[in-house]
Amino acid sequence: MPAIDYQTAFQLAPVGLVLSRERHIEDCNDEVCRIFGTTRQALVGQSFQVLYPTADEFERTGARIVPIMNTKGLYSDERIMKRASGELFWCHVTGRSLDRRQPLGAGIWTFEDLSQKRQVTAELTARERDVAAQLVEGKTSKQIGKLLAISPRTVDIYRARLMKKYGANTSVDLVQRLVNH
Repeated sequence: MPAIDYQTAFQLAPVGLVLSRERHIEDCNDEVCRIFGTTRQALVGQSFQVLYPTADEFERTGARIVPIMNTKGLYSDERIMKRASGELFWCHVTGRSLDRRQPLGAGIWTFEDLSQKRQVTAELTARERDVAAQLVEGKTSKQIGKLLAISPRTVDIYRARLMKKYGANTSVDLVQRLVNH
């Protein structure tokens, strides 16, 4: 039986894989390049910021990751990311720190393109995207507010804006439309 070639397994994995250090891409596999529409050469050495719709979203997400990684050693969410072409798409992201004491130090991250299941149809602000991602996960206004460091009332305002943009009549209807779009 031949030995397992871990480099080949990494490159051919059916999910996007990134090895990172301090939120910079150390290495990535072919699937990440396919998902983001770019090359390995264009990504290696770059900050993860190139994969986010805005620098502000990159910073806010980093701030959210730290306390969760400190506690669990693992972080996972669904968020809107940006392809090299500028196209926005929904992506499931999971990461694990190699050392829980350094949550943004060395780590491994997976990326799964959700665009076939969920399309970005309405023009949303960065904060609306943050709130929408949490609503889809079934979180309450209070939970979302705590996670995003905003008041539950502010979450409700964003939920109302999302309902208007998606033409939803209820919160359940909104979540259904977010999931289906």
